[in-house]
Amino acid sequence: MRSNVRGVRFNFSGVHRLSVAVAATAIAFIALAPVGNDVHATTTTPNRTISLNLLIPSMTAASTNTASQVVQALNVMVARNPLTLTAAVQALVDASGASVGVSLIELGGAAPLVWSFHGSAVFTAASTYKLVALMMEAQNIASGKTNPNGYVCYEDADYEDGWYDDYETGACFTRNELARRAGLMSDNTAGRMLARDVGGADAVNAWAASLGAKESVFFTYNTTSSDDLAVVWAAEAKGSLGGSAAQAWLYPMLTGTKTEAGIPAGVASRSIVVHKTGTLDEVDNDAALVVKGPNGAYALTVMSDGLGGAEGWQLISAISSAVWSFEAARAK
Repeated sequence: MRSNVRGVRFNFSGVHRLSVAVAATAIAFIALAPVGNDVHATTTTPNRTISLNLLIPSMTAASTNTASQVVQALNVMVARNPLTLTAAVQALVDASGASVGVSLIELGGAAPLVWSFHGSAVFTAASTYKLVALMMEAQNIASGKTNPNGYVCYEDADYEDGWYDDYETGACFTRNELARRAGLMSDNTAGRMLARDVGGADAVNAWAASLGAKESVFFTYNTTSSDDLAVVWAAEAKGSLGGSAAQAWLYPMLTGTKTEAGIPAGVASRSIVVHKTGTLDEVDNDAALVVKGPNGAYALTVMSDGLGGAEGWQLISAISSAVWSFEAARAK
């Protein structure tokens, strides 16, 4: 199934800011170094040798050290610039041929960044709607509105093919058990029961919209964007949705899941990754909180349409790895 993906306009004002910064640094370097020695450079063509005399600043020990510091500073500046991340992700997406949306919200470090690549484009949500239902359930449990050991009983309308065959009329399951099934195993019937338990589709969508999810119609049309999922994750990680009590219940349901081939694979065991995947035909999605990145925690969401299966997860893993490298550069 292919999604209706809408493009977004890119803002390249960062190019101008980077150019100004580089120019300013270069001018400062030239001002620091005294003018003196001629440097002779030679280049050879098939017919002749061309000799060039270039007047450049002399390299004293002090100015050589300054040059090294400037080069290092410029390297870090380039690595930290969001355009570098955009270029890396663009190359991966172009090579894949898929439609992709990526959103990053830094939650720690100096001057936290919000960045996206086609972040408002609408994709099939697949099982990522379960993330919203689980967060709502966690908030209700943290507030005392519902009991994690309380029962939700199966109804015929809840059924959707999945991992378990014990759903039958009169069968009841604790919220803990349904969350474990929906989170760790992405079981469909458990997800539908949780969505019903928190109020159904209208309640799920109103709750997500209140957090800033502008493009999503979860559960019914079941569409969303990487921006929307990242905004919801950021609110949860900041403690706005029940705080530490909600997190203590929710995070174990989304850690070490059945599918770890996406964002967790790109992080490569360098941090705990709390996440919810979604897959359907050619759609692979992953919405994650990286708990301890190089520059602090960050929310990363990747939506993809056009690959599916192992190729889709490999693309998401590669994007996750590129984001980790970007975060590592920003931490220096």
